[in-house]
Amino acid sequence: MQFIDLKTQYALIKEALDARLNTVFEHGRYIMGPEVAELEQDLAAFVGVEHCIAVSSGTDALLIALMAIGIEPGDEVITTPFSFIATAEVIALLGAKPIFVDITSDTYNLDPNLLEAAISEKTKAIMPVSLYGQCADFNEINAIGAATGIPVIEDAAQSFGAEYYGSKSCALSEIGCTSFFPSKPLGGYGDSGACFTNDDALAKLMREIRVHGQDRRYHHPVIGINGRMDTMQAAILIEKLKIFPQEVEARQRIGATYSEKITAANPAIKVPTLKNKATSVYAQYTIEVEERETAIASLEAKGIPTAVHYPTPLHMQPAFMEPGSASGAGAYPVAEAAAERVLSLPMHPYLDNEQIDAIVSAVADSV
Repeated sequence: MQFIDLKTQYALIKEALDARLNTVFEHGRYIMGPEVAELEQDLAAFVGVEHCIAVSSGTDALLIALMAIGIEPGDEVITTPFSFIATAEVIALLGAKPIFVDITSDTYNLDPNLLEAAISEKTKAIMPVSLYGQCADFNEINAIGAATGIPVIEDAAQSFGAEYYGSKSCALSEIGCTSFFPSKPLGGYGDSGACFTNDDALAKLMREIRVHGQDRRYHHPVIGINGRMDTMQAAILIEKLKIFPQEVEARQRIGATYSEKITAANPAIKVPTLKNKATSVYAQYTIEVEERETAIASLEAKGIPTAVHYPTPLHMQPAFMEPGSASGAGAYPVAEAAAERVLSLPMHPYLDNEQIDAIVSAVADSV
């Protein structure tokens, strides 16, 4: 059994995908070719915003967004300690300091009730993560951002396609950033990502930052990065986006089935909670178990692959610990408790009922 099945998906779109790639091979514009602009239009329409800026990775999308709003050394950016390191890494790369705010125990997203206390005169951005496929509570977060004049950036690397009160992820804040890493809900066959905004000036600036700060050939009004998208990734994503709505529906159906059957088999296992009139694209279907290593070994013995997202909160990573400090344990107790218990199960749109039943049975027997 595969944790994520990309081969079945490829078989469904192989003919159209091969034709798209052949077109790229024929015109030979492998970096920022015409397919990139086409993809940007398609993605902006899907999300429901004015501008999409296609970039080289989800990490670069976050970096470009922070650069566009002017994050500088000494600034502070509020984010969650329970995420992949890229979220805090891009803050540090700009010489700014990530300020962590603990998560809620139900959605694993940043707790907006703790947000105001973390704001200081150095706070220049709030960057919540929409973890595991469900959006953070942007109504409350945006209200705090608006009241304090602090821009909000959504790290939507795991939530592209999800909705929050009827609006799409990446359309919920000043800038939305996502990743098209192959294992994401909408994934290419290599690294790529995108930024989304309704702000014309920010869109123009992000487009310039993406190409070394260039507004026209060899003219650089700002410092930028090499954040350009490969044309082949754009061609692949154009075709994948065509089937993406059906895949989102399948993810939601499978997620609901998982939760129903796991709860029926063992009510003690904590399954995902949907809140805030939200939908999830289940980038990961993540449960909580008491004896995780025992459960992992039991599932592995039955051929069920698993993963842990994430075993070490960011404030306990050596890169973010103050020199000479202890482990940092105890600073963000909800995130730390989750890190010890979360376990992700196989999740993709092509899981069938037989596979789901086998996974549920193995999970129930493993704890």
